[in-house]
Amino acid sequence: MTKAEIIAEISSKTGIEKVDVQETVEAFFKVVKNSMVSGENVYVRGFGSFVVKKRAKKTARNISKNTAIIIPEHFVPSFKPAKTFVEKVKSGAKKASK
Repeated sequence: MTKAEIIAEISSKTGIEKVDVQETVEAFFKVVKNSMVSGENVYVRGFGSFVVKKRAKKTARNISKNTAIIIPEHFVPSFKPAKTFVEKVKSGAKKASK
């Protein structure tokens, strides 16, 4: 499902104009991105957590040149779904596969 499809479905279910829904969805994503860039985690109860994870410094290999490369520590965005969300997907996937 794409962002456009999400916007269309929300618009049809709520009766709100697509333009307004699009602005809201874009604003939500912007808030999540900006919060994570500043190092804050975003918790959405019943859905999941958008968290910033720290990756430690490590040594990797460039196999084409056979040299060692040092990858500095860095931060990566991550999503951890809520337990209730995982359970709904598990039960829904079982029904869909039958």
